[in-house]
Amino acid sequence: MLDAALQNQLKTYLENVREPIELVPSSDDSAKSREMAELLSEIAALSDKVSVAAEEANERSPSFAIRRTGTDIAVRFAGLPMGHEFTSLVLALLHVGGHKPKTPEDVLDQVRALDGDYHFETYFSLSCQNCPDVVQALNLMSVVNPRIRHTAIDGGSFKQEVEDRKVMAVPSVYLNGEPFGQGRMELEQILAKLDTGSEAKAAEKLSAKEPYEVLIVGGGPAGAAAGVYAARKGIRTGIVAERFGGQVLDTMGIENFTSIKYTEGPKLGAELEEHVRHNEVDLMNLQRAEELIPAAEEGGYHELRLKNGASLKARAIILSTGARWRQLGVPGEEEYRNKGVAYCPHCDGPLFKGKPVAVIGGGNSGVEAAIDLAGIVKEVTLIEYDGSLRADEVLQRKLRSLKNVRIITSAMTTEVNGNGEKVTGLTYKDRDSGESHELTLDGIFVQIGLVPNTEWLQGTVALTQHGEIEVDAKGGTSVPGVYAGGDATTTPFKQIVIAMGEGSKAALGAFDYLMRLAPPEEQREAA
Repeated sequence: MLDAALQNQLKTYLENVREPIELVPSSDDSAKSREMAELLSEIAALSDKVSVAAEEANERSPSFAIRRTGTDIAVRFAGLPMGHEFTSLVLALLHVGGHKPKTPEDVLDQVRALDGDYHFETYFSLSCQNCPDVVQALNLMSVVNPRIRHTAIDGGSFKQEVEDRKVMAVPSVYLNGEPFGQGRMELEQILAKLDTGSEAKAAEKLSAKEPYEVLIVGGGPAGAAAGVYAARKGIRTGIVAERFGGQVLDTMGIENFTSIKYTEGPKLGAELEEHVRHNEVDLMNLQRAEELIPAAEEGGYHELRLKNGASLKARAIILSTGARWRQLGVPGEEEYRNKGVAYCPHCDGPLFKGKPVAVIGGGNSGVEAAIDLAGIVKEVTLIEYDGSLRADEVLQRKLRSLKNVRIITSAMTTEVNGNGEKVTGLTYKDRDSGESHELTLDGIFVQIGLVPNTEWLQGTVALTQHGEIEVDAKGGTSVPGVYAGGDATTTPFKQIVIAMGEGSKAALGAFDYLMRLAPPEEQREAA
């Protein structure tokens, strides 16, 4: 089940287990149960603090609990947590086994203080890179607070259950049998939904922070690079990020990052965060910026207001807010979002196994999505607005070699069709003939490019008609002391390596700006 390298790695991790734990299986006569039994035996053989207990009845088989011996502290996996969820399995073993988590103690205290009985169920897919964050957060909560229970469920192993609950996007979380949330969520976000007073406390704490020399808005590759470069200049630096890592976290294979032949988005995102924290940058994650108030005079403090009501100040601001997936903007898209309309083929593709789907978009991302999905679904129809595909030729050749892929060009999607509960197809217009056609589908994956996250900056800094921040050669914007870098700007070619370079340049530009200002004491004397 586990190769030698994984066994050696896991054995090293299990040396951190402090309390004895038992693996409690619930099996049937399926091949999956036999695989689970093999996995549990291999894990138990790696540590004298881990044992396999007797079978236990459970509503889901195969499944297994990880329980601290003699206590009610436990988490449960339904199906085999391999792929991206193997890390969740490792952390569950450690935390149930008494290893101290890295989560700040004040956050853990919030979890302990939750009053009520909470039974969470999370549906994940083994190829979903966003699912582990949710699974790990809820697992940790169930370890910290005995009134919280959590079961992580592999949707691919419990297809009927997924059908019955109409789960069409992962991660999907249920609380006490009712839908709780979909998509990537951090522990703090889950807490905010359960503890309504936590947001006000967080805002008060943030507003009490001293002003920064440089404050970066956005935590993707550009923001991370800006943070490292600014902090290395010895100036007080902060990063406000709605989701540290940004679009990188939704990217699977990265093969064009110079000097690294292959990596994956979640791994790169974790390494970016580690590098940023190593340089003692004040990272404020899960915080959304809502308003920028420029300084009244050059050299003064700019003010950044956050959605939770907090206010931060800095002498220089770097905007690296990145971009998000562009939507079709047609009837039915929003209604059936996460009900068949999806934007992440890696996350949600396995939920459409054996079913017909469409991919909208003939650029690199669209063609790559179609190639990936072709190995899972019954049939892929790729729909492109232009008269020909725009993806790299090597990708087009691969796509055309697949027998279950159909390509339709010069086609404009006009409507997403559904039955009130889920997608049933789409309507498109042939741009050459003007005729409308309908396709019967179970899923629609939208891959038509990116939109800069700059709506909140309207009227503050100069933007193009497409919403991109206009920048000069040093990353400067139309507002003195405000710089920008990455996918949100007019810099062409939206690539990770380019975003990092532009973020670094913006930080150097901001530092140059600060060095040319009169020293703070001289400013006070002049006033």
